[in-house]
Amino acid sequence: MCVAGVTYIFATLLGVVQGLTEFLPVSSSAHLILARAFFGWDTDVFGLPFDVACHVGTLAAVLYYFRGDLGPMLASTPQALLGGGGRPGQVVRLVILGTVPAVVVGLLASDLVETRLRTPAVCAVTLAVGALLMMWAERVSTGERGEHDLTVFDALAIGCAQAAALVPGVSRAGATITLALLLGVRREAGARFTFLLSIPAILLAATKTTWDMSGAGAPSVDVVLFALGMLSSAVVGYLSIRFFLRYLVRHTLDVFAWYRLALASVVAVWLIQRS
Repeated sequence: MCVAGVTYIFATLLGVVQGLTEFLPVSSSAHLILARAFFGWDTDVFGLPFDVACHVGTLAAVLYYFRGDLGPMLASTPQALLGGGGRPGQVVRLVILGTVPAVVVGLLASDLVETRLRTPAVCAVTLAVGALLMMWAERVSTGERGEHDLTVFDALAIGCAQAAALVPGVSRAGATITLALLLGVRREAGARFTFLLSIPAILLAATKTTWDMSGAGAPSVDVVLFALGMLSSAVVGYLSIRFFLRYLVRHTLDVFAWYRLALASVVAVWLIQRS
């Protein structure tokens, strides 16, 4: 198979990895970092522009899945900013409040994250610590509260957890759902709010990365490569959201925690062998 064909297969696989892991509590950033490190995939080809394409795909997935919620939310936004808008307006306010911590941390610490923390060693540590916290939250949570019970404090606290997920390996879904459990929120309710909260976060992250790249000049773009990454991440992302929300109704996060621990162990062994 020609080099271009192999590259397109890798692009599709990376899109699948992004779609699977963006909305599951296993960390998409860690998986993309580890996939490149383990298999030696060309980071010049699959760099930040390709990451943006995959993030646009997952953004499309969550927008399509929650299209029924987003219509009323958008319609109520003017009233929501003035304290009205009914239930959709309340959700809009909570999403805005929950987005603030990620914006602040992203502006202050993005350089640190990009230059110092995007390493397999960091991923191994954060995957393991996150797994232990998920298991603990499952065992202490009351799980008595639903979406309608979320408060301003809850939104800000969950937003802080989302901000922590800027560190590779933490996982947006893992951190936010874990904190929601500690606040007594049911798994599926916490996950739904997490996914709504991810919309402005993904959009802002993709916009910032695109802006940063524009300052360095427009990179050459392989349209087919980007389209494959975007399409595969969108399709798999939608299926991941659908599966995960149904799964959480009757199951705990333990299987994802054990997976994180297993992956962290594999990375640790790999790092030791390399050293």
